[in-house]
Formats: sequence, structure tokens, C-alpha cells
Amino acid sequence: MKIKNYLYGITGIALLLCILLGSCTGLDTVWYDKVTPQTFYKSKQDVLMALYRPFTHARWYEGSDRWKLQEVTADQFVTTQKGPHWYNGGENHRYLRHEWTPDDGWIWETWRGTTMGIALAIDTKLDLENVDYEAMALTEEDKADHLNQLNTLIGYFYMRGLDFFGDFIIFTNPDEPVEGRRTARKVFEHTETIFKEAIPQLYPKEEGQSEEGAIRQATAAAMLARLYFNAITYIGEDRFDECAQLCRDIIDGKYGFYQLDPTWDVPHGFNNDRSQSIIWSFPSQFNKLQYDWYWADFYHYNTYVYFDIDGGANNGLHLQPSLYPGGKKSYRNDYRLGCPYDKFNDKDLRKKPYKYHGGTNYEGMFLVGDQISPVTGEECKGTQEYNGQLLSFVDYVGRMTELEPGQDPETLPSNVGTGEENTGIRLVKAPVPNLANIDLRYGADCPVIRLEEIYYMLAECSMRSGNKQQAAELINAVRKRAFENYEDPDPVTAENLDKYRLIDEWGIEFLGEGRRRTDLLRWDMYTTEKWWDHQPSDNSRKRFPVPTNAIAGNNSLQNEPN
Repeated sequence: MKIKNYLYGITGIALLLCILLGSCTGLDTVWYDKVTPQTFYKSKQDVLMALYRPFTHARWYEGSDRWKLQEVTADQFVTTQKGPHWYNGGENHRYLRHEWTPDDGWIWETWRGTTMGIALAIDTKLDLENVDYEAMALTEEDKADHLNQLNTLIGYFYMRGLDFFGDFIIFTNPDEPVEGRRTARKVFEHTETIFKEAIPQLYPKEEGQSEEGAIRQATAAAMLARLYFNAITYIGEDRFDECAQLCRDIIDGKYGFYQLDPTWDVPHGFNNDRSQSIIWSFPSQFNKLQYDWYWADFYHYNTYVYFDIDGGANNGLHLQPSLYPGGKKSYRNDYRLGCPYDKFNDKDLRKKPYKYHGGTNYEGMFLVGDQISPVTGEECKGTQEYNGQLLSFVDYVGRMTELEPGQDPETLPSNVGTGEENTGIRLVKAPVPNLANIDLRYGADCPVIRLEEIYYMLAECSMRSGNKQQAAELINAVRKRAFENYEDPDPVTAENLDKYRLIDEWGIEFLGEGRRRTDLLRWDMYTTEKWWDHQPSDNSRKRFPVPTNAIAGNNSLQNEPN
């Protein structure tokens, strides 16, 4: 199997980007018998289009199936079966209960997407190495920066492959056959080398500079910090001291200017390209390269009425329940993980129902309770079990429409197969405008790495080294921004900080950001703890298997790694 077979032809890529970006002119056809850097690259535009292609793949990669493997297999999100909908051959049941197989689609798409990302970045790098930048009205400094950004992106995909699969493939040329997998340690060391080499050669971020997707020094440093942070999972080694030093350096400005934004919503808002805490993001713009995969999966068929916007959705994903059916008793008495909505303090500004106030102003982060549009006052009505009735999203799972007279709701079955159309609270991490401000739709970029993560990594490293007071101070510096006048009624303290409080804080701050599985693995909770409709699983479930489709293309992948 040659990885390059996955790639689109570079001329097709260029044409696609021209269509998406709406910025190319003079597209008269010129035919060549062979596409080479010398025949394709004719201008600065050609170089930039090639550079951007692996990044557009990374934008796609960050969501959808990769997100689901991180979140739906953990303790905060689920797609319940709602009446006749969303059984999907039982895949949602399997993932939640850690019963997936090598034939499952999310696993194959993640393997394919990871290897494709590496191949695209390498292929582009090999091309650009042979381009005369000065002839393209670019400089040698531009060339070095582009190549180092691509190197870092390659490292990013290797780190993700290591996280998902452990033993993974390593290759440096997409034209050469892949010869089996390498051990997780070799993948770790290969990735570490990439990041270490890239950091000093990238540009630091300057104060006031917008974040528009470029990889800078702090991006590579943060990726290396992530690698060390999770080394205990990847290779069984404690590398927390090295992670902590990188985090301190990032916070101190060694790799560029970053600071915590004053309020919780800035890193997620419509203008988050101006956020000073975002270290790396994927740009999003309506009808171009928009980050929108979550729209169809999270929201009800009629949620567009609540948002006062066009288009329906598929009513799938939602938060795992905090309460028994009927909503009176909490699952927090039964297990330490899960209950994501209930873990937010009632005075947390994020816990408010999402309301759009016009312009770039909004509040809250959830669709919860009665769905009456804050824009028009129109009721969002059900179409299935609650057909024609006001829809009200609840923080429990159970078929209340099947409740017998006098039956206690808490006796109803509550599992991934017993949802209704109003089951579960919906996350609105990226704000949604109404039709009057349609130009703002999907205007919020997708944060991939932000300074809050650096604070939390340093906090965890501090806690592990015995300095709980410092850990609490770092977490509280982030937490307080989510409360009126920075008055947090339940701050972290050295006394109340343990691994469960810490994992709760990770879950609150980074809810829905595609990292939950990794955080649980680091604390050995992913396969050993229970949460709603999930019992402890086997340690083999800490990694996903090599997909059947991958082995079908290359039998050597089923061999023991070397």
C-alpha cells in the first residue's frame, strides 16, 4: 500500500481551494504531461494553496469521527437511540460500552485520516523544498517557515496516531511502501524529535497578532508539552517535569505573546481570531472553509426555530445525563465520573441557556429546558414523541411517554437505547447567530490549543509533584472568568483538590473539545471507572485496533510492531 494513493491530485486541490476561497483568476487550462514543482508552481498563490491543503485536512480531521472516538467513548457525550432513530447498527451502543470492533467506521476513518494527514504534509513539504521561492515573490525565510510549519503538522498527526492506536506507522516518503507498524516508543521518539527541531525555527507570536491558523513557536511547544503530559499513557514514563517547564515557558512568553482572555467566551466567540489565549486554531468562515460538522449531529430537527435560522439537523448527540428519569435524583451519588451538566456550578455563566442577543453578543452554552426562541418568541416543537408540543430538553434519559399511571419515573430503563426526541442537553460551544446576522454564521474559528490548556497542564503537573496550592491557583485563574465579577462560589483549594476534582475541572473547561478520552486515560480512569450506561472495560480498550480496511490494503500492518 502506498499512502500517496490516498491523495487528491495537486491540480485538483488547487482548483478546489480556488473555488472555496473565491480568490483565483486566470484559470485558463494548460496541460502538462507531468505535474512537477517546476510546472505547477507559477506564483505565490500556487505556493500558498499547496501549503494550505494539509491544514484544510487537519481542520476536517479535528471533528467528526475523531471527536466521537474521544468523547462518545468517554463519560460526557452520547448519541442515544431516540425511538426508531439512531440505532445505527448498534454502533453508538458499542462505542459507549467499549465494545467496538476493527470493522467499525469511526476507527477506520480515523486511521485513514491520520495517515492521510501525514502523507499530505510530507508530500507538500517535498514539493516546496524544490520550489524557487524568490521566483514566486517569496523569501527564503518564508520557505523555511512553511517547511517548519509542515514539519510540525506532521508531528501533530503522529501524536494523534500514537494517542488513538499506540503502535503506528512511520514513513518519510509517500511514494515508498509502508512496512508494518512501529512500537509506540518509536512513534513517541519520532514525534518528539519533530517538535524539538521545529520549535526554534518557527516564528513567535507578536502582541496583538491575530490567530489565523499558522503554526508558531508556541504551537509546537504546546504540542511537545502535550506529548510529555501524556507520556505516562503512551510509553509508561513520567515526563511531567519536562511538560511543566514547557508550560511555564509558554506562560512566561518565551515563545510569543499570549494571555488569558478576560471572559470565558472570548476563545469561542465570533471574533475569536482576536483572542489572546488561542495558540492554534482552524479558521472558519461561512460558505467557505466552515467548521460546522457538529450542527447536524447535536441539534433537534426543529432547533433552527430556536436559533431563528434556516436548516434542520439530525437530533443525535447530547450530554450524558446527570439525573435519573424524571429529573429528581442525581447519578453523582452512584459514580464519580460523568454528569457533565451537573458538574457546572449553578452560578457559572456558561450554564445559562444559550441566547443570541444580536451582533456578536450572546450568553450561555447549552440548549436546556423549554425551547422558546429568545429571538422571535416562537416555540420549537417536537415531531416524534412530543409531536406538536413545546420541546423541552431534559438532563435525563428515559422514555417518559411510556410511563404507566402511578409508576415512579426512576424505575424506567435509562440507557443508550431508551432516548426520546427531547433527551439530553445540547452543547452550543460555538455561537450561532440568527438570520439577521447570517454573515456571522460559522464565524467562530475552532480552537485546537489555547492557553487555558497550558494552565491546566501545569496545574496537573504541580499537583502530581505535591504542590496542590499552586495547582489550585492556576485552575482558579481560568475558572473565575466564568463567574459574575470573578466571584467563584466553589473555587479549587489545596484541600478539595484530588484527581476527581481535577478531572472534573478538565471536563468543565474543555467540554466538547475532543480530548476527554485522553484525559481519562492519563488518570487510568478510562477502562477502570464506571459512568452512565458504562461499566469498566478491558485494558485492551485503551487503544483502538488496526482497522480491517487498513490490513486489507497492507497485510504487514497485522504483524507485531518493530
